[in-house]
Amino acid sequence: MAALVKAVRWASRPLLPMVQTWDLDARRWVRALRRSPVKVLFPSGHGVERKPDAGKQPRKEAAEASPHVQRLKQPIRVPPAQTPSTWEESGLRYDKALPGDKRLSSVMTIVKSRPFREKQGKILLEGRRLIADALKAGAVPKVFFFSRLEYIKELPTDKLKGVSLIKVKFEDIKDWSDLVTPQGIMGIFAKPDHVKMTYPETQLHHSLPLLLICDNIRDPGNLGTILRSAAGAGCSKVLLTKGCVDAWEPKVLRAGMGAHFQVPIINNLDWEVVPNYLPTNTRVYVADNCGLFAQPQMSNKASDHGWICDRQLSKFHKYEEEEEDPETGDSKGWLPELEVQNYNLDWTEAPAAVVIGGETHGVSLESLQLAESTGGKRLLIPVVPGVDSLNSAMAASILLFEGKRQLRLRAEHLSRDRSYN
Repeated sequence: MAALVKAVRWASRPLLPMVQTWDLDARRWVRALRRSPVKVLFPSGHGVERKPDAGKQPRKEAAEASPHVQRLKQPIRVPPAQTPSTWEESGLRYDKALPGDKRLSSVMTIVKSRPFREKQGKILLEGRRLIADALKAGAVPKVFFFSRLEYIKELPTDKLKGVSLIKVKFEDIKDWSDLVTPQGIMGIFAKPDHVKMTYPETQLHHSLPLLLICDNIRDPGNLGTILRSAAGAGCSKVLLTKGCVDAWEPKVLRAGMGAHFQVPIINNLDWEVVPNYLPTNTRVYVADNCGLFAQPQMSNKASDHGWICDRQLSKFHKYEEEEEDPETGDSKGWLPELEVQNYNLDWTEAPAAVVIGGETHGVSLESLQLAESTGGKRLLIPVVPGVDSLNSAMAASILLFEGKRQLRLRAEHLSRDRSYN
């Protein structure tokens, strides 16, 4: 039995290599059928070379002949208008700021320090629109910080020659910016001079014999809004006395929305020199922003006039007590006597200047004296009794656009009279 098992096992051994040999030969024949013969040899020994198909090329030649490879082999050509060298040929080159660059620290100094702005004569502008308005008006740029080169290329090239261009990270601009959504570009400009500025032709064409004098406006948002209203109404000039917030502070610039480059602004004036900036025969009107209806019955004492700046009371303290006229015996007050009239009555028969006081500090006594010396009045904006005074920016807008309306009606009447004659 054991011998039989061994015989069976020995007989079955050759079957496995035979199956494997047949399998391998079959695979070789299949692969051979897939190949394309280069040369065919017949039994007689004669050979015939097989030419490749006309529509097929060898892999190497086909790869080299492909359009993609040909494009790679050709030199890369960039249009001349987009090459950096062309942009640099116009004299414009930029630097990349490194960590710890001292030029960057000066930005925050200009933003936060009014004495530095006044001493160095420089201001900071942020945003493409505001910078474009400044360049158009003739403001002189010194340095630009930007996060993308496209922001600089949007600006006029002729205005950027000789200006330092510094590319910084957007995160740095975001840290400096007061905007909720920074625009990626900031510029340091020389403080504009109203005499050298070029204001828009449309603004000059619609300019009116109407001036605005800001007195003790301390809130940046209010001052920016007032300047915007002055530009919209067509004021010929805006005067800012000492005690007002700096007109070139970033918050004022942001609230002004470009008004700084549409109307002349003269900043930080003493009251003694204010008349020098007024046209001849100008009448000065003071905005009555407190709704004092019973004005004739009120006293001339300082304690009865909360709308007068407390800062000036010490200068006039000696006039606090009413004095008697030695001839008539009548008492005379220390406050200038100004007639009060409603704001919607005619008050633009001559060049007019309107004084707007701050909500907290009010107008200065010098403004009342100037109004009295020019024959001006107090313009009353009536409000409901018990309601607090109007916002300074709102009061300025009401008076300026009322003045514009009166001047327009006056011009229409004059043109109508000329047509009749």
